[in-house]
Amino acid sequence: MSATTPATGLYRRILLVVDLSDDSRQIGARARAVAAACGAEVRLLHVVEYVPVEPLGETLLPTVEIEEELVKRAGERLRALAVELGLPDAECRVEAGNIKAEIVRVAAETGADLVVLGGRERHGLSILVNLTEDTVLHAAPCDVLAVRLR
Repeated sequence: MSATTPATGLYRRILLVVDLSDDSRQIGARARAVAAACGAEVRLLHVVEYVPVEPLGETLLPTVEIEEELVKRAGERLRALAVELGLPDAECRVEAGNIKAEIVRVAAETGADLVVLGGRERHGLSILVNLTEDTVLHAAPCDVLAVRLR
């Protein structure tokens, strides 16, 4: 295979998981490069972590409205990121819930061949913490690429 021939068949569906921080561009660029090399499609995912709130009044409606607003804003930012990454036609998905569980669920549901997310170097006691990339690595139904973030 020549250097310019894409490796077809290696990955077909890439799930790019971002937290919408500045690091999302670096992770997205890596996913885009892998997709270009493999001729794969990229789908973007952001998960709004569900944070239970004790009701202060008679209703939980404000909590529901806050979550809906967070999901809406995240969707706008995710679509803008897709355009910035040169993936204007990519599917952008925002889910609310447990980040680790939602990544694994969406990867299985969409038939992803590869999940691309950020990973941080850990030292000392932080090694004992079960981070998102560790959980996804062991629970995902496909390969996982953790892009090293500094």
